[in-house]
Amino acid sequence: MKKQIFSLFAVSLIASSCSDYLDVVPKGDVETIESNFEQRTDVNKWLKTCYVMFTDMSTSFAYQPGYLGADEYVGGQFARELQYDGEYYLPSLFIGDGLQMASNPYCNIWKKDEAYCIIRYCNIFLDNVYNCYNMEAEEKDLWAAEIKALKAAVYLELFKRYGPFILMPTNIDPNSGNADMQQPRASIDNCVNAIVELCDEAIPNLPSMKSSESTRYAYFNKESTATIKAYALLYAASPLFNGNEQFKALTNKNGERLFPDYDKEKWHKAAVAADEAINYAVQGGKHLYNATSDKGTDMLNTIFNIQESVLDKDYTNPEILQEFQPQSGMENKYYVPYTKSTNATIYDWSSQGCLAPSMKMVEMFYTEHGLPIDEDKQWVSNKYEMSKEIDNRYRNVVPLNTDILSLHRRREPRFYADIAADGTYWYRPQGTNLVYKPTLLECYQGENFGSQSKTINNQTPQSLTGYWMKKFQTSTQPFSMYIQNNSGLYRQVLYRLPELYLMSAEAWNEYLDKPNDHVYDMLDVVRERAGIPKVRDAWENYARNPEKAKTKDGMRSIIHQEWNIEFAFEGRRYYNLRRWMEAPQELNQPQYGWNILGKTARQFYNNYMGPVVVWSKRKFTAPRDYFCPIRSEEILVSGCVQNLGWGSNK
Repeated sequence: MKKQIFSLFAVSLIASSCSDYLDVVPKGDVETIESNFEQRTDVNKWLKTCYVMFTDMSTSFAYQPGYLGADEYVGGQFARELQYDGEYYLPSLFIGDGLQMASNPYCNIWKKDEAYCIIRYCNIFLDNVYNCYNMEAEEKDLWAAEIKALKAAVYLELFKRYGPFILMPTNIDPNSGNADMQQPRASIDNCVNAIVELCDEAIPNLPSMKSSESTRYAYFNKESTATIKAYALLYAASPLFNGNEQFKALTNKNGERLFPDYDKEKWHKAAVAADEAINYAVQGGKHLYNATSDKGTDMLNTIFNIQESVLDKDYTNPEILQEFQPQSGMENKYYVPYTKSTNATIYDWSSQGCLAPSMKMVEMFYTEHGLPIDEDKQWVSNKYEMSKEIDNRYRNVVPLNTDILSLHRRREPRFYADIAADGTYWYRPQGTNLVYKPTLLECYQGENFGSQSKTINNQTPQSLTGYWMKKFQTSTQPFSMYIQNNSGLYRQVLYRLPELYLMSAEAWNEYLDKPNDHVYDMLDVVRERAGIPKVRDAWENYARNPEKAKTKDGMRSIIHQEWNIEFAFEGRRYYNLRRWMEAPQELNQPQYGWNILGKTARQFYNNYMGPVVVWSKRKFTAPRDYFCPIRSEEILVSGCVQNLGWGSNK
């Protein structure tokens, strides 16, 4: 499953060294390690090894629960049974079903060959890089800063998943006794302070991504490291970590309290950090993707820009703050439509399309006026009936003067950029000349984009909701042989500029008594690229409840929905719902879709009565599922306290 792409020296060290809980360096390896920092080429290999290990841990479906552990995707039994060498391809689906376990956790990074191994390697690097004889001092400072940023990123991953974690400022002396090796979990405040300190140490010696040498684009830069800092402080300010009464009594094995009392000033620190990160990004030439294109209409141009904003193959996308070369590059096969082999125009033989957007996410996107669908007083009267679009603005987005589901009409551009819905168009190059052409999505059973099976089963890839994913698929490439032609070309994105604007808006809104111009302005930057009205314009002119956008509570809801839409399917909702402490309300609901076995509009759309339940096994148990469990064996070895709800906490 996970590719072990390490240099030969690193392989040997991992095999011999990653054996203790905190990966203490065995005595026999010390001389070997020192010899690997004598020359620049070997030092560079060590640095690359650290980054390769982190890439898979943070961005792959196998190790990152954020992608599939919430309610954005629906995957049936076929998706859950996908395995390779006895490991599940999509294990976070089980996390979403409430089937996480302490004995052998899914997406486990709290173990000897994952996060703590990376941290140990980072510490070794920092201890030895200045001993290299053929590197200039400036280059040593740069590489050390890149490793400090990486260590901070690993800490942040541990923090998001487990809450309080074990700090490793330095590696433990191999001559130490077991008591020194069995370190306690640090408090929330100490964990955050450690991340912030690493970022603050790294940033002065890091260039912006644009100013970096091309060979260093994949390493942390000034703006992405500032993003790590901002995220750590945002999490620290959020309800899950700030004054959480459910975790108030949790202490480490030394009796030290792990979760703090509420501190409003933490929101101020998060707000300032987000604004600082924005300044670094802007000074480094970053801006939202907004290319000049001619796709025929303003709407299509906006949709194109939104689609391309999450993609990059040569480190030129201006809004991406951090991205990595993918380890496999084949994960899009799980949401590329599984279609008829007789239609060569759209057929891709390697597709295993089994992950579909949930109905909740379909309805999450705004109307054309930038409002929730139940707030827009000028939107359709019945979202589940058929109606006709006549406005030429939507030409080649939906068919004009033709019956389509009202839910799919007059939606914001991000809806059409991210969601492939029945009765809408998918604009892609076709034919021998690769001319852009709108392809009509027909999703009834047996149609080109519909279920190719007459039953719902675990043998055939299916979209259980009747929708497909457009997000993460470039509109510059044809459907045919898409997976093969694009495998490994596009980078895996870790951070994008819009999240800094949303961080700033959220933190300032929580800190202030009522939203000010800065809160609105931060949201409006994101909304402008999305092709929807500014916040106040939308709510004042089109909303059923125009006063909502004027209050702190109302803006909190608006900001949360903006997070859900702009970063739909990017792994943010899983963590956001937890830090906002909204997960019990959101993740204990059935997942809905259409009757994918229906052969007519009436059958497919459930007699126009609304969606049907397509998966009913999602479950979130509080407080247990707010954090991942530490493996039971690790608890025994380390002696550290377990997270609440996963067994003994003593």
